[in-house]
Amino acid sequence: MSAVTREQFDAVMVPNYAPGKIIPVRGKGSRIWDQAEREYIDFAGGIAVSALGHAHPKLVAALTEQGQKLWHLSNVMTNEPAIELAQKLTELTFADKVYFCNSGAEANEAALKLARRHAYLNVGPEKHEIISTLQSFHGRTLFTVSVGGQAKYKEGFEPTPGGISHVPYNDLDAMAAAISDKTAAVIIEPIQGEGGITPAVEGYLQGLRELCDQHGALLIFDEIQSGVGRTGSLYAYQRYGVTPDILTTAKALGGGFPIGAMLTTDAVAPSLGFGTHGSTYGGNPLACSVSLAVLDVLTNDGVLDGVAAKSKRYFDGLKRINEQYKVFKDIRGMGLLIGCELIDERKGQAKDLNALALEEGLLCLVAGPDVLRLAPALNIPDADIDEGLARLEKAVARFVG
Repeated sequence: MSAVTREQFDAVMVPNYAPGKIIPVRGKGSRIWDQAEREYIDFAGGIAVSALGHAHPKLVAALTEQGQKLWHLSNVMTNEPAIELAQKLTELTFADKVYFCNSGAEANEAALKLARRHAYLNVGPEKHEIISTLQSFHGRTLFTVSVGGQAKYKEGFEPTPGGISHVPYNDLDAMAAAISDKTAAVIIEPIQGEGGITPAVEGYLQGLRELCDQHGALLIFDEIQSGVGRTGSLYAYQRYGVTPDILTTAKALGGGFPIGAMLTTDAVAPSLGFGTHGSTYGGNPLACSVSLAVLDVLTNDGVLDGVAAKSKRYFDGLKRINEQYKVFKDIRGMGLLIGCELIDERKGQAKDLNALALEEGLLCLVAGPDVLRLAPALNIPDADIDEGLARLEKAVARFVG
C-alpha cells in the first residue's frame, strides 16, 4: 500500500474538519513524532483528553490485559470493570449513581434528558425549560448544540429543540431574571472551554445553586473539559465548593480511550428508569479498564498534587513572553487549562499563531477566534514545559514581527 498522505484526508473524509498539515504516528509522554520523524511538544493534549500523555505504561497495560479477556457485551450484560469504575467515581465525588456512554456530547445528552424527565415525573410537562449561558459549548448533537450558547453551531440545522434559553456567563442577575418554576435545569461549565477559557467568578456557582434550589431546578455541571484533574482537583466543583445535582465527564476520563459518564444522586437517578435511555458501547470493559487506570494514576501517583506547580510554571512563562511581545490582553484559566486572549489589534488571529507554533514544533489549540488554548498532560515534565514555551516564544516573535 502506498504511503498515507495528508492530501488523502481531503479526498476521502467529509470536510467537517480541517486538521493540521502533519500526520502524527507515535507519541511518548508529552512528545509526538510525525511521518517524517519530526518531534513536537504537545501542549494540546488531544483537547484536554490525554491527561497522562501518550502511551502511558499503566494505561497501555490496562488496555492490553483487558483486551485479552473481554471487549464488549452491550448493555444486556454488565461487566466487572464497569461496576468497579462506577464504584470508584461515586467514592471520589458527590455522586451515588453513574451512567456510562462514549463521549461528552452523549453525557450531556443523557444529563439533559434526565433533567427533563425528572421534572416531568415530579411536576409535570410544563416544567421543561433549560437555561444555559452564552458562549457555552455542550456538544454536537442536535439537543446539545441547541443548549450550547454559540449560534454558529446551530446554523443550518434548525429547527432545533425548543424550551431552551441563554443568558450571559458570570451574570447572576441575568440568571435570576430568567429562571422560574418552569425551569427543569440550569447547565453550566465551571470553566467555559470552547468559549474562551473563562472560569466562573467568585460566588457565581454558589448563586446558581441557590437559584436552582429556590425554583426546584436541577443544577448540571458540564465538566467534560474541566474534569479529571485538569484544575488540580479531580473535578472543578470541588475547588469551588459547590455541588451539582448532575455532573458530566468525558475527555480525560479515558486518557485517550473514548468514554463518557453522567454522575448524579439517588434523589435524581430513578427518573431515568429502565428503557428510558441507553448506549450500545457505553460502559464497555475496555474503556472502563483504561479509565480505572487513569483514576489510579491521578489519585495514587501524585499527579494531582503536581498540577498547581506546573500551572504556575506555565503562567509565569507566558507572562514573561507577554512582557516582551505584548501580544496577549489576558492570560487566564485554572490549573492546566489555560487561555491566552490576543490583544484587540490581533482579534481573529488565534489560528494564525497556532499554525506558527506548529511550525516551531509545538502543538497548541484555539478556543474561539481570539484565544490560544493550552491543555497539556497533567504529568508533563517541567523540561517539556520550558522547551515548549521557548518554541511558543519563537512563534510569537514571528507572529508580531
